[in-house]
Amino acid sequence: MTSQSESLGTPPKGEYCKLPQSLPLLDVDHVSRVFDLPDGGQYIALTNIDVTIEQGEFITLLGHSGCGKSTLLNIIAGLDRPTEGGIVVEGAQVTEPGPDRMVVFQNYSLLPWKTVRENIALAVDTVFKDMSKAERSDIVEEHVDMVGLRRAADNYPSQISGGMKQRVAIARAFSIRPKVLLLDEPFGALDALTRGGLQEQLMNICQENKVTAIMVTHDVDEALLLSDRIVMLTTGPSAHVGQILDVPIPRPRNRMDVVNHPSYYTLRNEVTYFLNQQKRGKKKKKKKVAAPAIASPEGLEKAVLDVGFIPLTDCAPLAVAKEKGLFAEYGLDVTLNRQPNWNALAESVATGELDAGQMVAGMPLAMTLGMRGKSSVPICSSMVLSRNGNAITWSKQLTDNGITNLATLKDYIARDADRVYNFGMVHPASMHNLVLRNWLASGGIDPDWDVSLCVVPPPLMVANLKQGNIEGYCVGEPWNSRAVSEGLGTVVATDLDLFPGHIEKVLGVREDWAEKHPKTHVALVKALLDACEYCDDPRNREEILGFLQKEEYLGDSGRFAAAGFQTPYDRGDGTTPESHAAFNQFFLNRCNAPDSVHSLWTLAQMARWDLTPFPKNWVETIERVNRADVFAEAASALKLPSSPRDRQPIEFPDGTTFDPDSPIDYLKALEIKRDVVIREMPIGVTP
Repeated sequence: MTSQSESLGTPPKGEYCKLPQSLPLLDVDHVSRVFDLPDGGQYIALTNIDVTIEQGEFITLLGHSGCGKSTLLNIIAGLDRPTEGGIVVEGAQVTEPGPDRMVVFQNYSLLPWKTVRENIALAVDTVFKDMSKAERSDIVEEHVDMVGLRRAADNYPSQISGGMKQRVAIARAFSIRPKVLLLDEPFGALDALTRGGLQEQLMNICQENKVTAIMVTHDVDEALLLSDRIVMLTTGPSAHVGQILDVPIPRPRNRMDVVNHPSYYTLRNEVTYFLNQQKRGKKKKKKKVAAPAIASPEGLEKAVLDVGFIPLTDCAPLAVAKEKGLFAEYGLDVTLNRQPNWNALAESVATGELDAGQMVAGMPLAMTLGMRGKSSVPICSSMVLSRNGNAITWSKQLTDNGITNLATLKDYIARDADRVYNFGMVHPASMHNLVLRNWLASGGIDPDWDVSLCVVPPPLMVANLKQGNIEGYCVGEPWNSRAVSEGLGTVVATDLDLFPGHIEKVLGVREDWAEKHPKTHVALVKALLDACEYCDDPRNREEILGFLQKEEYLGDSGRFAAAGFQTPYDRGDGTTPESHAAFNQFFLNRCNAPDSVHSLWTLAQMARWDLTPFPKNWVETIERVNRADVFAEAASALKLPSSPRDRQPIEFPDGTTFDPDSPIDYLKALEIKRDVVIREMPIGVTP
């Protein structure tokens, strides 16, 4: 092992410096549930549900009817047993119901012959038998007051309203001090006004008492109001976790604060899109039962594919291949699945939920090597989907204070060394992160010590800038142009200033998937090569913008996608908008062939910032990930050039050079870096 570094003695701050996490309070550990049917068949309700829940979190399970939400809640409660996997609470496996998990049902479940006080006391007396009568009475009275039912304490359930009955059920659940509160559509039977009041009361009680809660609901707005995370389940049978959406709205919350938060409508659109996507998928499945399978004239191993993408301007090749029928032309029936963030997309490809995905440039390498100790998942990248397309945007507050370049930023930071300056990027292995870090370091700014870089999903960049959570970000379009258009930020640099022509998005599939489906893999590359060529014809750009503005791609944000794609690029700094034909590059100049030189620079940068060791066997590593043979077969069949760009050093606008023949010398010469480890990297196991 060889190590070169300038060690500072303690871990850097920023995205990769995190305190050790304690064990989760509750672990839903790869739970599946299969029901036996009277005819001898089986119904697979849930498949491989894997979620960890921390102390004090409020988690919502959301999905269409029949997706297994209540089944999962019953398994957590101990009212049902999983067929596979298990539930672990504070290290102990759940095998039966217990007072550490209390359920609040939709139908109240009160004993009609007992008063409000007596219904609460029933739970307290059962669980706290060792307490004195006076102590148990105090607990009952405390919880009567907690839910505001003092005047109705001696009333029977028939004498109080539905909302009051649900408050009794909530008080009864809280009274035995459970570790986890389980809520099965607790407000579903209530009118809107009563439901709204109870939602806020529940939220306040959970927050004040630091209670961990898991709630089943169909209500998107209810989920956004109450939740820290929303776990969205796919439509059954075989329902699984489709997406987990963080709700980064500060607490304490009230309804108006949530609705007016900059992230609210973006988050709501993500949830609504997921639900609509599931509904379309269910209809599609029904049609396929009656319809003949799609023709596969080339004998494809698999014709029906799910391909993931992130809503950005450079998802254009995927949109074009779908909208112009290019997938179908090569015998493929492709469903494009919009993902909430790059981590979710990577996880879905790794688990096989997606056949392929549009990936940030470094993701196939990072997944193959096992980034930061994660298990290796060998990924193949058979083509480059796009180059360039990113920009660095700073808040108006920075630029209005004269902070318009690295020198002024460095001085600005030095004036208040105790303050943390947060900048957003989309994924540790993305060019957004690596180019941003390289640029900051070129100006003498350590991206871990002088500032803090945090992962923010692209659709949430503008909202976080508006909220003041970040001072700026590096992201693809249309999220820079949207900030400029709304007067929130100024573009201080684009890819053409930083690293023109770099690989940006690539096609990624699991290596074992590629081995199992070689003809399908080639067909997929063919369709996307045709789409990339279509995207780089300026005459088609207006039509493509129309595709991107559809709900399933960028939706309303697509109206900001023209900048740099079809119209001159406006930085928002008062200068004349720039016309750059190469701002988004999809096909020209041999754009699409796997690029070993750029991949090698990416490996060097990931080692520089301690994401992965630098592999001594870098040639083997890159050749295994970059499937030039698949690209060459597809390109040759289309009578397109199949060879990559010429292998030559990368000349950066700042005057530095990366020589692909001397990557270790390059790493040694860098002034700002982390501990760089260089070693032989076994692929396919955790390093």
